[in-house]
Amino acid sequence: MKKIEMEIVALSHSLSGAKSYIVVLGEVSGVRKLPIIIGSTEAQAIAVVLEKMKPSRPLTHDLFKNFAATFNIEMAEVIINNLQKGVFYSVLVCINDKKTIEIDSRTSDAIALAIRFGCPIYTYEHVLQNASMMMGDNSGSAKKSESSMNVPIKNETPKSAFGALSRMSLDELQHMLSIVLEQEDYVKAAAIRDEINSRKK
Repeated sequence: MKKIEMEIVALSHSLSGAKSYIVVLGEVSGVRKLPIIIGSTEAQAIAVVLEKMKPSRPLTHDLFKNFAATFNIEMAEVIINNLQKGVFYSVLVCINDKKTIEIDSRTSDAIALAIRFGCPIYTYEHVLQNASMMMGDNSGSAKKSESSMNVPIKNETPKSAFGALSRMSLDELQHMLSIVLEQEDYVKAAAIRDEINSRKK
C-alpha cells in the first residue's frame, strides 16, 4: 500500500474532556487532517519537543530514545496503519544491525517518539478516508470516538483551556510559568509563554 506522509499541524486542548488533548496531523502534500485524542502525559511529551523546552530530567519518551541510541537502534519511521472501533493502531519501524523490525505502539506514543527521532510519520489511504477531515471543515464527523471534530486547527493551545490568561499581569504570568515548568506541565507552559510573547510584541 502507498504510504502518505503526515506532519503535526496542531496540538490543542480537547473539547471532549478536561484532561484530553488533540494532536492534529496533516498531509504533507495535501489538505486532509487526522485529529487524534491523546492523554495529558502524551500531550506533554509532544509539547516539550514542539516548544523546544528542556525538562530537568528525561521524560519517558526521552528515556526510550536514549535506550535505543545506547543499543544502536534507529527508528526509521512511524506508520499509523489501521483504525478499528475508534482506535488508531501504529507501528514503529526500527532498524538494528541491518534488521528491520516493526513494534506495535499506541499512536500517541508513536508520535511523541517520531518527533524525538526526527523520523517521518505515515498513514494509509484507508485510514485517511475513514478518519480525516478537509482543511477548514469543522462540521464533519469521523468514524471514531477518539477525536473531536469541532476543534480549531491552529498551531497553539487555546488560551481558554487554561483560564483567562489575557486578564493576568506579566508578573502573574511569569510566576505561573515558573510553577507549571516546575510541575513539568509543558502544554500549559506553552500557552502561557505564547501569551507573554504576544504582550512583548
